[in-house]
Amino acid sequence: MYDKFLKRVIDIIFVLILLFPLLVISVFIAIAIKIDSKGPIIFKQKRLGKNGKEFNIFKYRTMIDNAEKVGSGLITFEGDNRITKVGSILRKTSLDELPQILNVLKGDMSLVGPRPPVPYHPREYHEYTKVQKKRFIVRPGITGFAQVKGRNSLSWDERIKLDLEYIKKQNILLDFTIILLTVVKVFKRDGIHGNKSKSDVERKVKKKVSNN
Repeated sequence: MYDKFLKRVIDIIFVLILLFPLLVISVFIAIAIKIDSKGPIIFKQKRLGKNGKEFNIFKYRTMIDNAEKVGSGLITFEGDNRITKVGSILRKTSLDELPQILNVLKGDMSLVGPRPPVPYHPREYHEYTKVQKKRFIVRPGITGFAQVKGRNSLSWDERIKLDLEYIKKQNILLDFTIILLTVVKVFKRDGIHGNKSKSDVERKVKKKVSNN
């Protein structure tokens, strides 16, 4: 009942309450992005949503235009020179995620849930095991259990394990707890970047990006 009905109602009410102040903040962010670097204000990217269906996620652009095709591809790290000055601030404060309220209103996402991966990383949808695919039975979230447990510092296998744990436990109290812990994480700036390593996974991602 919570996931199928009440959670969606809470998402919409929460977003509508915050919509006006977020729009005001968004005007200043948009101006700062345009002044700081060339390229679009909004960054769109294909992600895997509920039941493995692809959708466009919206974020404020925090890197140089076409950054996915440069350097380490999807992998970012502290000191990554592809991240713009304004983008660095947006990432540290998680303000780059604000446009995802549009995804919530559209029904692509929820406030809380597993973060949606790109269609080819860490693996394609058909490559997930039957158990791992259970993370896709709910709408993905702007924040989630894995984000408050370690964010980008966790491996994908660790994140998926936490996502599955969340799905088993999800309830209104847990969601509000995750939102509060997310605020704490933002202020502490924990787990913003992944590790700068040249693993097989990273090379696979770079190859796929260059072929797109």
